[in-house]
Amino acid sequence: AMLDPDRGLSLTIARVVQRLQGSSLHSQLERQARVSLHKPEIKLESLKEDIKEFLKTSGWEKKLQNAVYSELNVFPSPCHPAAPPEHIKEPLAYMRKAQGSWEKRILKSLNSMCTELNIPLAQKRPVNEQKELLNKWNEMGTDEPDLSLFRPVYAPKDFLEVLMNLRNPNYENGEQPSFRNHLGLIQVPLKVKDIPELKEDFSELGLNIGQLGIDDSAQVPPEFFENEHVRVGQKVLAEQDSAAAQQYVRQGCPTALRADLWALILNISNQPEDILYYEQLKSNVIQHDLLVDSLIYKDVKLTASNDDYYFVFEDYLYQVLLCFSRDTSVLEHFAYSSATPPKSYIQGKLGMEEYAVFYPPNGVIPFHGFSMYVAPLCFLYHEPSKLYQIFREMYVRFFFRLHSISSHPSGIVSLCLLFETLLQTHLPQLFYHLREIGAQPLRISFKWMVRAFSGYLATDQLLLLWDRILGYNSLEILAVLAAAVFAFRAVNLMEVTSLAAAEAVLADLSTLKVMPLLQIFLFATVT
Repeated sequence: AMLDPDRGLSLTIARVVQRLQGSSLHSQLERQARVSLHKPEIKLESLKEDIKEFLKTSGWEKKLQNAVYSELNVFPSPCHPAAPPEHIKEPLAYMRKAQGSWEKRILKSLNSMCTELNIPLAQKRPVNEQKELLNKWNEMGTDEPDLSLFRPVYAPKDFLEVLMNLRNPNYENGEQPSFRNHLGLIQVPLKVKDIPELKEDFSELGLNIGQLGIDDSAQVPPEFFENEHVRVGQKVLAEQDSAAAQQYVRQGCPTALRADLWALILNISNQPEDILYYEQLKSNVIQHDLLVDSLIYKDVKLTASNDDYYFVFEDYLYQVLLCFSRDTSVLEHFAYSSATPPKSYIQGKLGMEEYAVFYPPNGVIPFHGFSMYVAPLCFLYHEPSKLYQIFREMYVRFFFRLHSISSHPSGIVSLCLLFETLLQTHLPQLFYHLREIGAQPLRISFKWMVRAFSGYLATDQLLLLWDRILGYNSLEILAVLAAAVFAFRAVNLMEVTSLAAAEAVLADLSTLKVMPLLQIFLFATVT
């Protein structure tokens, strides 16, 4: 149920205040206010105003604004106060149910691996192993344990099979009036945007607006735009305003400013307490051995280690992903995710809630390709605790939506439907041709979207794409790009006669230029 705006606003304010009250920012602000009492410019008769003014001039007001902005970006707008918590997770019951049964399957797969290999989910490392791990913390990649028996719990194509079988039970046997002519693999009626709506949403990508990532714009000589854009970017950083930074990156980030701009948008400042927290996660990794450690290890070996761009970051990936699996603060995102963290029971206590623990402690079971969410960030951040925090924030804002079943516009189901609808509407001949030969386009593009194109595009292009994900606080651009890639290769795709041949045409995306593709598809397609 929708709320009237005032009621919604007061609920939002109450929630943000509650979230910030326990934060370290709150205690820092209190400390600053106390310190300011000893300053000569603070007068007793105008105490409240003077302290406010002090917090403003000393930059603390900005920090508070950014924290509030960050909360508003992450949490969904409030439901009706009477709405049950599961509605905040996912409003549609059939989606919640499908996500639940998918989770059961994943857990079953994990548990059967435990049983087969006779390995516990978690155990304390013997002291000599702890020392060894600590010594080689920065070169874990040199280790070559035998992981031949471990297999990824699932791969994107297994997940696609599940999404293809989703149905809304209210529409028995295809009686979905407006939806009857959707011929893609996704058969649930969700509302997705059409090109006119996307043009409006992504107006800053328009043909007459300067962009980083476009070399030959007719309007503005690129070097003129770049110099000016860098100047503005430096100003945005000096202002330390998250909202301004988010608006700015819609036109792309200058390479030299990207790390700082992303950190500002995500409100990551790498304070001493953050570094300490990261060290605690690390010591937890040193002390305890989890089954997921082997899954993470194997995933890095299967993906990033074989990638021309990312193999050099292998050690960073182990550090970040092992710490991530121990991070219980990640559990907070399940309040607004359709997913539920898996539970494991202490031996012999199955089903007794007081003996239940979340497993892994962060509630996220990695799948094949998961480490590619971290790899591109290694280009921007070289300090492990900062890299870690940026990844964690990217995950709880965006990436979790790419592997859970929900009706959210940035969720993978909506992205698949948006991709198929764009193709069927704007490239009907291509869409029908590929469908006829058994090469449903989504079978090819699904893995690109699940990984947010990481490992498929050249890194400079991927970072330009992720600029826009942050700028628009949305993953919809992934579906638009996937459709644009098909449009770009349409002539070759019209010639193919099998799925394998279609896959071959689209096997290498590393030469693609993201921004021209998006612009042409959105703004030069006849609608």
